[in-house]
Amino acid sequence: MQVLAFVGAPAAGKTVAALVAKDMDLPIITMGDVIREELKRQGLPLSDDNAGRLATELREREGLDAIAKRCIPRIRAVLDRVGGEAKKTVVVIDGIRGTAEVESFKKEFGPDFTLVRIDTPLIRRYERIKARGRADDALTLKEFKEREEREKGWGMGEAMEKADKVVKNEGSLGTFKEEIKRILDPQV
Repeated sequence: MQVLAFVGAPAAGKTVAALVAKDMDLPIITMGDVIREELKRQGLPLSDDNAGRLATELREREGLDAIAKRCIPRIRAVLDRVGGEAKKTVVVIDGIRGTAEVESFKKEFGPDFTLVRIDTPLIRRYERIKARGRADDALTLKEFKEREEREKGWGMGEAMEKADKVVKNEGSLGTFKEEIKRILDPQV
């Protein structure tokens, strides 16, 4: 088994990397889904402000690894479902935001955990969020920079420094996807 997590600044390419994994029929655990599901459970609209506030509240109340702790049972459930195939399974985690999350996954999965950092220039990332049109992405450039600072406050910068592998996402989408495929399956 391998548990492979993507870390990177907002709109660096983590979700595209996860979609590559999905196209390869690999199971994906999206950390942001934990927040979106909790917003829905609380009857709150999806917005960057609500998502950021809730994520901060959870981390303050339950620890900086609160989201990771909620994802671990989901990962274990995937591994239980595949049973004997678990040794060959790669489970992908989309959306690490801090060092505490990295440490939580390392503690749980040991040497089977790999952290991959995706690096993309800020202006390219901002253009992407404007193009993707998610409700929690309705931001000005100033708000986008504030979002990034908020996430750095959760330890994202330190988490990025702990990466086992680094992917530069500065070229074409096709080139980026091929590099992700090689990481997910070195035989590609």
